[in-house]
Amino acid sequence: MDKKKIEQSRQQYDLIIHNIENADIEFWYARELMPLLGYDRWENFDKTICRAMESCETSGIIVSDHFREVTKMVELGSKAKRNIKDYMLTRYACYLIAQNGDPKKEEIAFAQSYFAIQTRKQELIEERIALIERTEARGRLRESEKRLSQNIYERGVDDAGFGRIRSKGDQALFGGYTTQEMKNRFGVKGSRPLADFLPTLTIAAKNLATEMTNYNVEEKDLQGEISITGEHVQNNHSVRDMLGKRGIKPENLPPSEDIQKLERRVKSQEKKIASQAGKLPENFTENEQDN
Repeated sequence: MDKKKIEQSRQQYDLIIHNIENADIEFWYARELMPLLGYDRWENFDKTICRAMESCETSGIIVSDHFREVTKMVELGSKAKRNIKDYMLTRYACYLIAQNGDPKKEEIAFAQSYFAIQTRKQELIEERIALIERTEARGRLRESEKRLSQNIYERGVDDAGFGRIRSKGDQALFGGYTTQEMKNRFGVKGSRPLADFLPTLTIAAKNLATEMTNYNVEEKDLQGEISITGEHVQNNHSVRDMLGKRGIKPENLPPSEDIQKLERRVKSQEKKIASQAGKLPENFTENEQDN
């Protein structure tokens, strides 16, 4: 998500902030938030809100402090009017909704960052989006490697063979450097995975090569360690060649911060969001709202 789009999105979210007079609290209406999160149908968005409310309750936080169901009167095309359901949502409620939204939607990563950052400063939002993109890329790589492990196990290769196949793939991607040599270059200690210290681009490159291997192992029904190793090495060479055409050598990209530390920092921040968001007043009515 580029900087221009982040700024445009931030402005859109700022425009739909509502304030409760004398309560020093911001809130959002679900129906105004829905399109910004990439949802077209209220029925689908309402389900996401319900999941968010369950998450709130599971965390031991009073749901009504952050989610308040309200009824709005809307005018139909025929000039007739009818009541529709809506929700008043604190910043924490909006954050939980984003957490429970469709992760494939680009809008979700922005929303998670926007509602997590109390000051709404663009540089902090950009930083958090980059973190989300990296952790999601790492998650996709875990899943594709898990699938590869299962694929090759079904084709006569044990865990040690999987380790050798993955190591040969790394050697092809990193221009001859083995996994251990790359860990030494990055200062990765012990048994920690190299991927936990790779930048997002390199994680994505490893994932692409692994997905290509999964596809061809299944499509061609490759059997045994030798044939699967050859396939995986070839795919990593192909990805390296593609990066090379853009002047990128994976082995020369600097390491990124330990992803486990980043995840712990995010968890720590999440605990503060609920208290920072404030609570919806118990007897609030819509005519007390100050736009």
